[in-house]
Amino acid sequence: MATTESHPQAGTRVALFGAAGHARVVADILERSGLFEIAGLIVSDLPAGTVRFGYRVLGSEVDLPVLIEQNEIQAGVIAVGDNWARSQFLARIGSFCPALPFVTAVHPSAQIGRDVRIGDGTVIMAGAVVNSGSEIGAFSIVNTKASLDHDSRMGAFTSLAPGVTVGGNVAIGDFSAICLGASVIHRVRIGSHSVVGAGAVVIQDVPDRVVAFGVPAVVVRSRAPGDKYV
Repeated sequence: MATTESHPQAGTRVALFGAAGHARVVADILERSGLFEIAGLIVSDLPAGTVRFGYRVLGSEVDLPVLIEQNEIQAGVIAVGDNWARSQFLARIGSFCPALPFVTAVHPSAQIGRDVRIGDGTVIMAGAVVNSGSEIGAFSIVNTKASLDHDSRMGAFTSLAPGVTVGGNVAIGDFSAICLGASVIHRVRIGSHSVVGAGAVVIQDVPDRVVAFGVPAVVVRSRAPGDKYV
C-alpha cells in the first residue's frame, strides 16, 4: 500500500497556489481525485476576483491569514512547476501562515505500487507509474506518463517531466529536475540541484549542481541553486 504524509478527508477545502498552465493541470487532478474542494487561487500577480480555469483568485500569500478564515481553507497545494520557485513560494507562505498543511495530489490514473512513500505537497500526474518500495520527497512532481521504478528515491523539491523513465534503485538529490523524455538506468545517483536535459540517457552518476544532457548524458556545465533549467 502507498502511504502519504497527509491523509485528506473527502471534501477537504484547499487553496491552489498558482494560476498558470501547471496549476490548471493540478486543479484537474484535485477535482478528479474526489478528495478535495478547491476554495480558490492564491497568486500575487493577478488581482483578486480574476477567474482562471473556473476558479477565482482570492488574493496573495500576504492575505493568507484572512483568506484562510474567510474561505474555510484547510490545506494547500503549490502548483508551480519550477523546483526552486516552488520552494521559495513555500517559504513565503510559511512566513505568513506557518501552520498551513499541504496535501498530496495523485491523479486517479496514476499507478502507485506497494510500500511507496509520498511526501506532503507532491503532485503525481495522469499515467504516472511509481513502483514498489520507492520514495518521493515533499513538494515534488511526477509528471504525465513518467515512471519511477522500484526502490528508487526522489528527494524534496524534485521533478520528473512528462515521459521520463527512471530505473530501479536510482537516487535523485533534492531540487534536481529530469527533463522531458529523459531516461535514467538503474542504480544511478543524480546529485542535488542538477538538471538532466530533455531526451538524455543517463548511464553513470551525475554530480551535484550540474547540467547534463546527450546520449549518453555528459556534464556540460555547472549550475547554482535557483538557476534556470537550461
